[in-house]
Amino acid sequence: MHIHDRKTYTVESVTNGHPDKVCDQISDAILDECLRQDPMSRVAVETFGSHGHLVLGGEITTKAKVDYKGIAAKVYRSIGYTKPLDIQVFIMQQSPDIAQGVNTGGAGDQGIMYGFATKETPEYLPTGVVMVHKMAKRLQEAREKGEIKWLRPDGKTQITFHDGKIVAALVSTQHDKKVGHDEVEDTVTKKIIAPVVGFLSGIEVLVNPTGTFVQGGFEADAGLTGRKIMVDTYGGLICHGGGAFSGKDLTKVDRSAAYMCRFVAKNLVANGYAKECLVSVAYAIGHIDPLMVHAIDEKSRSLAALVKKHFDFRPLAIIERLDLRKPWYQQTAAYGHFGKKGLPWEQVIKM
Repeated sequence: MHIHDRKTYTVESVTNGHPDKVCDQISDAILDECLRQDPMSRVAVETFGSHGHLVLGGEITTKAKVDYKGIAAKVYRSIGYTKPLDIQVFIMQQSPDIAQGVNTGGAGDQGIMYGFATKETPEYLPTGVVMVHKMAKRLQEAREKGEIKWLRPDGKTQITFHDGKIVAALVSTQHDKKVGHDEVEDTVTKKIIAPVVGFLSGIEVLVNPTGTFVQGGFEADAGLTGRKIMVDTYGGLICHGGGAFSGKDLTKVDRSAAYMCRFVAKNLVANGYAKECLVSVAYAIGHIDPLMVHAIDEKSRSLAALVKKHFDFRPLAIIERLDLRKPWYQQTAAYGHFGKKGLPWEQVIKM
């Protein structure tokens, strides 16, 4: 019995131009700028975009001088949007002196976090998760390189598997109003879906099932930080504690412990202790030691003793072990937080 042993499952991803993801990227760009100037920054930034407006809210404790509006506008434009945005900032700046009382190393919140890894792919992620991100990223690349001139930033991808085979592939992408549905369907099928999936016979292919998708981003939809937690992690194939990542500094266990769980799961698999591994941890606010650290392999055997021997899940130990006070985070805010090269929680160690 494998941990994600489902005969039929569907996974999705979204492009960097999806409204929720634009918000995640803005929140993490602000976090990165705070950490660049002051590695001890405490950051909790939420971004909300809707119909020409962008609202930044939350709390920040930092010595950094940060141009919140400027960063938000730069990220928005770099993604490929050109319509003007009215940006309002409601971020409470807390004095670094007040925060001293919180720095004892206890967990910043209660909660449960999960991490997963599988031998299925070189990325140590389920095949579907890897492929569906590739398809979404491919939309961005084809647009940015000018391969498909009429592509616009907003988009979603989805793949359905049955018995290990792909049975359906779906792409919804924003496009210029001058291009007709047939051309969109034909081009996206050939240039986006086929290169990732590899073959199309016997697969149900759906491109913009509603017919047109001209309005996108904040013009069409509101966006909010932390609303794509399955896209960020394991595509819904693995359980999720519910805490989002983007815009939070690494004293927040929602983020740091989820990264640690992934690091541990990946290393248990990479070192041959499991073919698939699910790690979970739970915290109480203000407590240094976790309430629970658990891990199982694909046969539901416990690997907890091994984990406790090799890995320290106390919040400050995680930050140190994974070097989490560096500005790593904007790159995580689209196409998943796992399976990417160069991120500290993705490194393989000898156990």
